[in-house]
Amino acid sequence: MATSVPVATGSGDTVPDERVRAAAPTRPGDPVDPGRRVAAAERGATRIADRVVAKIASRAAREALVVLPPDAGPPHATVVVRHDTARVRVSLELDYPSDIGGQCAAVRRQVARRVKMLAGMDVPEVTVQVERLHSMQSRGAAQGRTQ
Repeated sequence: MATSVPVATGSGDTVPDERVRAAAPTRPGDPVDPGRRVAAAERGATRIADRVVAKIASRAAREALVVLPPDAGPPHATVVVRHDTARVRVSLELDYPSDIGGQCAAVRRQVARRVKMLAGMDVPEVTVQVERLHSMQSRGAAQGRTQ
């Protein structure tokens, strides 16, 4: 709900209070109006570092994987951010045999969702790179078991 104030033109016209405040220039030495609304272009911008987005993506990838192989390293992500868009590459290790395609799809969805939620960036592309498959049979053989 906007209040109206007389315009300084002397015509008796009134305009919404917000328009007067937004139109009022601020110069050094002018009194400060604590109720003045600052236009979006004057407020500045928040920039989130690529490494922060990469950390969000790595943790999101870990959240998406129900089980990691016991000797696997944690997922690692690299990110390229341009404006409000992030392109993500996640490297991870998976158990074999397992539904590799399903796990990769879950990682893509979770990474895109969490980066959007926490960093406010669109993620049009999440590339999942499976670095290594950990075979349950070879793990058993390494422990001296045979089947």
